[in-house]
Amino acid sequence: MKSLFQWRVGLFLLPVALGAAPATGASAAAPSSFTFSFSFAALDSPFHPTILRRHYEQAAADKAAGEKFYKLLADYKDRDALVLGYKGAAEAIRARDASMFNKLTYVQDAARTFEQAVSLDPNNPEIRFLRFSVESNLPAFLGLSKHVDEDKELLLNAALAHPKSGLDAEAFRTVRHFLVNRGHVSDEQAQRLNRVAE
Repeated sequence: MKSLFQWRVGLFLLPVALGAAPATGASAAAPSSFTFSFSFAALDSPFHPTILRRHYEQAAADKAAGEKFYKLLADYKDRDALVLGYKGAAEAIRARDASMFNKLTYVQDAARTFEQAVSLDPNNPEIRFLRFSVESNLPAFLGLSKHVDEDKELLLNAALAHPKSGLDAEAFRTVRHFLVNRGHVSDEQAQRLNRVAE
C-alpha cells in the first residue's frame, strides 16, 4: 500500500505525453506536422483543445504552470465534454501540488468532473485518455481507479482503428506513446500499435 508521500510522487509523475517524443518504430518516421481536431470552442478561445493540451503538458512538469492551468478551468461551468476532461486533469494536477490535507478533495473533484465529461461524450478517446492517465497513477486504496481497464480497452481499440480513432494525429501519438512506453499494453499490442500509420 502506498503512503501519502508515495502518492504525491505518483501524482507528480502524471503522464503528459502530448508533445513527447514519438515512440520508436513506425511512429518515429512520422511527419512533424499536426492535424488538429476542432471543438465548438473558437481558435482564439482559451478552451480550444490545442491550447488545453499545451497547458496540460506544461502543468505536468511545473507547479506554477499547474496552478495556472487549474485557475484557467476552475470556474468553467459549460458542458463541452472535452473541456471538462481537461478540467478534471487540472484538478488532479492540483492534487499533486496541494497540501496533504487537501489532496483527496482535489482527486475527488477530478473524479466527479471526469464522470461528467464521460457521461456527455462516452466514446471520446481523448477524455478517456485524460481519465486513464490520472486513474492509472492513483493508489488503489483510494478506490478512485475504477475505470482503468475500461478506459485502457477503449484507448487501445481507438488507437488500433486510427485514423478512424476519433483522435487527431497529435492526440493519437500521445495515446500510443503513453500506452506503449508506460507498459500499459502487451508486447504484441505494442507492435500492432507501432505499425498503425498516423
